[in-house]
Amino acid sequence: MKIKEIRSKLFDMQDIDYKKFHCKLIPGVNPDTVIGVRTPALRKLAKEVFKSGDYGEFISDLPHEYYEELNLHGMIICMISDYEEALSEIDKLLPYVDNWATCDLLSFKKAFKGNLNKLENEVKRWISSGDTYTVRFGIGVLLEFYLDDAFDPQYLEWVAGVKSDEYYVRMMQAWYFATALAKQYDETIPYIENKRLDEWVHRKTIQKAKESYRVSDDTKVYLNSLK
Repeated sequence: MKIKEIRSKLFDMQDIDYKKFHCKLIPGVNPDTVIGVRTPALRKLAKEVFKSGDYGEFISDLPHEYYEELNLHGMIICMISDYEEALSEIDKLLPYVDNWATCDLLSFKKAFKGNLNKLENEVKRWISSGDTYTVRFGIGVLLEFYLDDAFDPQYLEWVAGVKSDEYYVRMMQAWYFATALAKQYDETIPYIENKRLDEWVHRKTIQKAKESYRVSDDTKVYLNSLK
């Protein structure tokens, strides 16, 4: 599909009330670049464009003019199943990701699930990039794919080792460690007991763990004592 055709479809789905609401959630994004398209409608369009196979011109048109175009781009490439192709497209897109919402919709289950051994080096590269949303994306990949059967204690070290003043990086660190407490408690709790995290991340981790239904009441009481 041509870029103009896709943009026209996006404006046809515009919801001004939703735009006003959503702009409050993404304070770093210029409201003039937000069309106001609800996520289910955007996902439906992404499937349509991906299924057509005619999306090369659109995903090559970087930087995008509108927030929804950036999100649509992300949704389209998330459907790629070939590992090398997906990796290539991710690395093209990440430098243009400028907000948490776009970053967090990037989930590459089709391409990543069977390639976690190979992916490990890429995750380490993203986490050490120094770019706010590339780092956040890398930590998010560890959270999504490497806290169950593929878990390795070294990943805790990787995330703990990230030093950043960026709110959206530190929030993802806290989210990661709170989830790790629920899934890999024995390996994770020493990071809290020994206060190995930045103080803000430490406190936010405890807060998020206490809000989690996956963490037992006894553990929540203990975590509260470690503030």
